[in-house]
Amino acid sequence: MASKLNIRLLNNLLVIDVGNTDAGFGIFEDKTLTHQFRIKSLKDENYVFFEYSFRQYFLENNLRFSDITKVVLSSVVPPLTPIFKLLINNIFGIEPIIVNAYIFPSIEISIDNPNEIGSDLIANAVAAFTKYKRNCVVVDFGTALTFTVVSGTGKILGVSIAPGLKTAVKALFANTAQLPDVPLELPTSVLGKNTVHAIQAGILWGYEGLVKNMIQKVRAELEGDCIAIATGGLSSIISTLHGEFVEVNRELTLEGLRIIGESQA
Repeated sequence: MASKLNIRLLNNLLVIDVGNTDAGFGIFEDKTLTHQFRIKSLKDENYVFFEYSFRQYFLENNLRFSDITKVVLSSVVPPLTPIFKLLINNIFGIEPIIVNAYIFPSIEISIDNPNEIGSDLIANAVAAFTKYKRNCVVVDFGTALTFTVVSGTGKILGVSIAPGLKTAVKALFANTAQLPDVPLELPTSVLGKNTVHAIQAGILWGYEGLVKNMIQKVRAELEGDCIAIATGGLSSIISTLHGEFVEVNRELTLEGLRIIGESQA
């Protein structure tokens, strides 16, 4: 079936970011992200589910497996890592580049155990450092809300972690009876007039304060010299935060994985 497809990629780098909620995929032509898609990273799903999703996307977009000659894999879900490694081997006939704490020599991880840091956060740091080469805090709005601080010399100084927006909502639902579904939409007022509005106000406006306070404290520890970048699927939800960031880039992690892939022979 693949032999009938007629669009050839100019560049052949596939990057995969397996997170706790979704697995994100990006295909780069040169340095341009031309294709991307996401599937749920369901830990209960087996190999067949993920292979079918891959094959379906490539078929629908007239992409050929043979055009992919390099794959970079970041996974923070240990049970899914071997599944994706097997999938990459079987579909592309390639041994993937697995992101780890030592894969990008320009980045030094200055924490107690470098192997504890998530590979997605390493990718974020690589992208931020490569682009700005300044003290920077990358705020990733994902399943967890993470703050990764990287110095202008390429040293990851530390990480802070809080529950993500959706995680906070789910925790509230898990421990409170008879709450309705709540869309993640920033209300105009913090004075909730109904249950949905009250939850939106408490979580979204509360997280605005959390993020601003964390950025302020990071800057204080770095004596004021620190820019901030936002990434992650929910990075645009709290629009009032955008003035805090030099960039809001949902694809920052994929870009970091691209840079890591290009650095590998």
